[in-house]
Amino acid sequence: MTQPSTIRIFVDADACPVKDEIYRVAGRYSLPTFIVSNQWLLVPQTPLIERVVVEQGPDVADDWIAEQAGARDIVVTNDIPLAARCIASGASILRPDGRVIDEHAIGGVKAVRDLMDSLRETGVATTRNPPFSKQSRSAFLSALDTMIVRLKKRAI
Repeated sequence: MTQPSTIRIFVDADACPVKDEIYRVAGRYSLPTFIVSNQWLLVPQTPLIERVVVEQGPDVADDWIAEQAGARDIVVTNDIPLAARCIASGASILRPDGRVIDEHAIGGVKAVRDLMDSLRETGVATTRNPPFSKQSRSAFLSALDTMIVRLKKRAI
């Protein structure tokens, strides 16, 4: 696939807590944004934002994002397997809490995820995600802005 000349944002949207923040930043930078889910979600009526509703099924939204995202794109997700697939195609990955996952971090992130899955399966550990805070939103906005600026500079 030929890479577009503009930066695009792909959002794994079903459980994304920062969609409103993404809409604002995408509007400020005039970036095409794809809100991908397996259910109909309300999105702002602007030509920059496209709602993509995929069929029901495991990983269908992830498959669509992974097939589309490339080196000039940002993928917002908490899904580690999706992040790994998108990193392989050169996309930049940002978690809703503002943490960046890159080719250097993905191995460790996957290992922790696999370990926690194993511990939960044996009943040894259960985790509860902390409530999404104002600090998390702020960290996300800062990281998204930084990522966009970095990608724009790379294009020059």
